[in-house]
Amino acid sequence: MVKARKIVLAKRFDGMPKVNDFEIIEEELRAIKDGEMLLKAEYLTVDPYMRIVSEEMNIGETMVGHQAAEVIESKNADYPVGTKVLCRHGWTSHSISDGVNPGFASGDVCSPLRKLDFPDGIPTSAALGVLGLTGVTAYFGVIDVCRPKEGETMFVNTAAGAVGSLVGQIAKLKGVKTIGCTSTDEKVVFLKEYGYDEVFNYKKEDLDAALKRTAPNGIDCYFDNVGGKFSSTVLRYLNYGARVAICGFVSQYNRLQDQEKVPAPEGILLWQNISVKGFLFWEYRSQFPKAYEDMIQWLQEGKLKHKEWITDGFENMPKAFIGQLSGENYGKPIVKA
Repeated sequence: MVKARKIVLAKRFDGMPKVNDFEIIEEELRAIKDGEMLLKAEYLTVDPYMRIVSEEMNIGETMVGHQAAEVIESKNADYPVGTKVLCRHGWTSHSISDGVNPGFASGDVCSPLRKLDFPDGIPTSAALGVLGLTGVTAYFGVIDVCRPKEGETMFVNTAAGAVGSLVGQIAKLKGVKTIGCTSTDEKVVFLKEYGYDEVFNYKKEDLDAALKRTAPNGIDCYFDNVGGKFSSTVLRYLNYGARVAICGFVSQYNRLQDQEKVPAPEGILLWQNISVKGFLFWEYRSQFPKAYEDMIQWLQEGKLKHKEWITDGFENMPKAFIGQLSGENYGKPIVKA
């Protein structure tokens, strides 16, 4: 028998989550059956979407999410001991699998566990970032939703985050001028090192002034992770026919009842003929192999860089989760179990 730890939702979040909103529970796992395997988590992900999903969870339910795990016991010939896999087993240290992941959404089809066998020099943890759902979100958000043309201008907010730090690089590969904004001067330096043409600290420079300075000819593509009042301001700088990819709305995730209302954007969207699309990664799952192939090639050619913000210790999952919601991370936040 193996003693496993899991982290559950202990109480509803009131605004920004707190460490005591979670509870670590220890349980003894049963013996595996034929066709099953025992997995040990090596790396786990924390992502902003978990804040939204938590609203639909029951108290005492295990926090959701992906992990890169190793098979440590197996009665499944397809997954011998030592195999590394990507699984959706949430915030758990150990788990039992029959080799199948549940669907991404209600009514979705199940899929086999993804085996992780990357080329030399690419760590297993990349399956949670650049070669995982973070990577495909950036890839399809740029290529399919924004559809940038050479010479155009793209603006990305929370650009130093897991998705934003990749979006700018992929856009540059398409010949686009990239503008990013972030929350600290240190992150400004980080983004310039990652190839952004223009970067500003929105906490130090007024957003209107910064956009007038960095995008004098307007914005053609807007990759939005923030939403709210911030995005209402950005809309005024979008060119006719601009495309907006709504990846997230982190400004609203911890919104309290008495916060200021956001101006309605319908007039600008109509008269500027702006295309706005919210998108979810699982819409593109049949195209994941192509995205992974391209990004592995770009990594090997040095055209794409990825940054991992590692937190040590399974017990620190809540701390890492809260940290990325607070904007502490550079690149992809990952917990090393």
